[in-house]
Amino acid sequence: MPQYSAQLSDWMKHARHVGVTRGVWVQPSFLGTDNSLMTDALASHPDKLRGIAVVSPEACIEHLQTLHQSGVRGIRLNLSGVTHDIPEWTRSDHIWSAIHRLNWHLEIHTDQGKLPHVLHQIPSDVSLVVDHMAKPQEANASDPTLFALKKRARVAPVFVKLSGAYRLGGVHAKRLASLLLREMGPSALLWGSDWPCTNHEQFGHFGTLIAQAHEWVDAQAFEQVMVHNPSQLYGFDALISQDLHDTNVRLPQTRHAALDDDTGSPAIP
Repeated sequence: MPQYSAQLSDWMKHARHVGVTRGVWVQPSFLGTDNSLMTDALASHPDKLRGIAVVSPEACIEHLQTLHQSGVRGIRLNLSGVTHDIPEWTRSDHIWSAIHRLNWHLEIHTDQGKLPHVLHQIPSDVSLVVDHMAKPQEANASDPTLFALKKRARVAPVFVKLSGAYRLGGVHAKRLASLLLREMGPSALLWGSDWPCTNHEQFGHFGTLIAQAHEWVDAQAFEQVMVHNPSQLYGFDALISQDLHDTNVRLPQTRHAALDDDTGSPAIP
C-alpha cells in the first residue's frame, strides 16, 4: 500500500490544467474488492467520472448491477507480479454473461509478455481494455502479444491503453505506440496518465504526460484516441465530449485519508 495520499481533488486540479475534464477511476489492487471509496467518488461526480471495479469471481449479478448504477463500466484483473493462471475466472460463466448484459468490458494488466497466456483463459467474445500498451516483449508486429491482440480484435472489441512508459521493461514507448497505431488503428487506442504513477512518482508531472500523448499519437488520430473512443466506451456520449479524457488515473491513498478515494488506477476520459 502506498505510504501517501493522492487525492481526487489533486488529480482534478492537475488534469484541468492540461484540458482533461473527465476520468475513469480504476480500483487499486491494494483495496481488494471493497469498491466503496470509488463508488462514493462516482456518486459525487456522475458527470465527470466512471469506474472500473475489482470483484470476486463469485460476485453475484445483483452486486454488479448495483456497481453499474453507481457508474462502474467494467472489472479489472491485475495479474502483475502474481500467477497468470486464472481457472477461477475461466469458470465464472455468470460474470462473463453479466459483462455482456451490462455492456461492460474486462480490463487486464499482466506482466511483460504474459498477455497471450491470459487471453487463452478468457472467453473470446468479452470486450477488453489492456493496460500499459499491452507490455509486449518487443515493439515488433510479430511479437506474440501483438499477434494475440490482433487475433482477438477480429471477434470482440479490444482497446489498448497508451500509458505507463516506465512499466515497459525497456521497450521503446514511442516506437510501440506507433506500432499499435499502425497495427490496431486509432479506434482501438485509449490514453491514460497513470497518475500519480505509483512506484514511479517522478514521472507523474501532468504536463509531461500530456506531452507524451502528443508524441505518441499523431494529430490526425489525437481527438479520436483522447476524446471519442473513451466517450463511447465509458458512456460519456450524452455529455459534452470535446475535452480530453484520461483513462488511467491512479489515486492511491493511505487508510487515514478517509475523505478521499483510494484508487490504484482510475482512468479519465
